[in-house]
Amino acid sequence: MLGNTYFLDTLPAWGVFFGTVAICWLAIEGGYLAGRLRVRGGAHEKGDSVSAMHGSILALLAFILAFTFGMAANRYDARKKLVLAEANAIGTCYLRAELLPSPFDTEMRGLLLEYVDTRLDAVQPEKLESALARAEELHALLWSQAVQVSREAPGSYGFVLFVQSLNELIDLHEKRVVAGIYDRLPGGVWGVLYAVAMLAMLATGYHLALTDSRRSMTSVALAIAFSLVIGLIVDLDRPQSGALTVGQQSMVDVRGSMIEMSEVP
Repeated sequence: MLGNTYFLDTLPAWGVFFGTVAICWLAIEGGYLAGRLRVRGGAHEKGDSVSAMHGSILALLAFILAFTFGMAANRYDARKKLVLAEANAIGTCYLRAELLPSPFDTEMRGLLLEYVDTRLDAVQPEKLESALARAEELHALLWSQAVQVSREAPGSYGFVLFVQSLNELIDLHEKRVVAGIYDRLPGGVWGVLYAVAMLAMLATGYHLALTDSRRSMTSVALAIAFSLVIGLIVDLDRPQSGALTVGQQSMVDVRGSMIEMSEVP
């Protein structure tokens, strides 16, 4: 499998949500039991000091959640922009192929049409590796054709324009591969996020025990809310799966325009 793979990747989105709810609830229960044992053992702690520390940990958790969400959202937004940029580069390259001498113009357009189909296949997880391998082969074919054109029509202004767009197309392909497959949230961020969350839930349970609040329904709401946000971050960080995958409509649109231009006599 390509890209960085973490334990969370082996779970579906609903599995991450319910697993996180379970972890949070167990942490709250553990903190509550620890607090009850402290009370039964005769320990006396000031409620105000415990509340202040509990609030500080929850604030820290909120900060880390916002930080992690921001990282995931920025990566998601970057992937969307790269799809649009690559679609524009492919369309420009296809248009400029018409400036090449025959039969290179027709051959280049045929390769570019296959290339956009290959890039659309790459968003399907089961076709990802084969599609990327074919994209690399098409890069080599397009470049070898460009070399032949340079030998037959040296100094052609149309050729220079085409090569510029072809270079941009190849560069954007690599940027999309890095952003879509390898640029994931670091595993250390996930570890710190879950560690702070567990501490916050332990502190919540402990605080409930010291204030004799039994098991408040607000603790359940806290665990569910945190789990929902974690699930959303996980979804944003999964480029090839989930409910928030990056749309490919711009690639579909450019493919349609390419077919329409190829049908014009």
